Amino acid sequence: MKIHLLLFGSLRESVGESRLEVELTEGATLADVRAWLAERSDLVDKLGDRLAASINMEVADLSDVVEDGDEVAFLPPVAGGDGTARSCTISESPLDEAEVAARVEGPDAGGVVSFVGRVRNHARGHSIEHLEYEAYPAMAEREMEKIVDEAAEKWPGTRVAIAHRVGRLEIGDAAVVVVAASAHRGEAFEACRYAIDTLKVTVPIWKREVATDGAYWVDDHA
Repeated sequence: MKIHLLLFGSLRESVGESRLEVELTEGATLADVRAWLAERSDLVDKLGDRLAASINMEVADLSDVVEDGDEVAFLPPVAGGDGTARSCTISESPLDEAEVAARVEGPDAGGVVSFVGRVRNHARGHSIEHLEYEAYPAMAEREMEKIVDEAAEKWPGTRVAIAHRVGRLEIGDAAVVVVAASAHRGEAFEACRYAIDTLKVTVPIWKREVATDGAYWVDDHA
């Protein structure tokens, strides 16, 4: 049988390919796929337990069996993701804070809180020239929608929208916009912070910092 293997961020760079067709025997598990990949990249063992994996865009365990035609992705630690009908989007175009806010604003919203994460000119003791973001787009949007749903459960009546940019970003560019709207400011503040903090941990988006003294993926420096 064959599976479609997707690689992202530092792992993609290490292997030199973003998509591979892998032949496996029937009954193979995700652990078998990982072992196959480890033979081709030392980074697999270096990342250890921090290297997550998914099957058909759902986070999976190494003991899970893969099936013919499955889409398997290995996900390095994330950097901590069209249509206006969706509250969460990944885009290569510049982000518009007002457009993201319009996804959740309404006459019932007495408090609207926005967070804009911008590219700064320094990080981890390095002078930054620009950043490069990479995502597993479909899964990233799905994970962001989960965050939105969780926020709505924690703070009933609160709506959250998230937009994240990918590609090359210059100093000052907006990398992420999170907007929370609620009847009261307290819930809006809490939901906005919850969304950005959770996004940094769970959403498959990777950041490569290009500094004056070299370039590196942020997950390699965690």
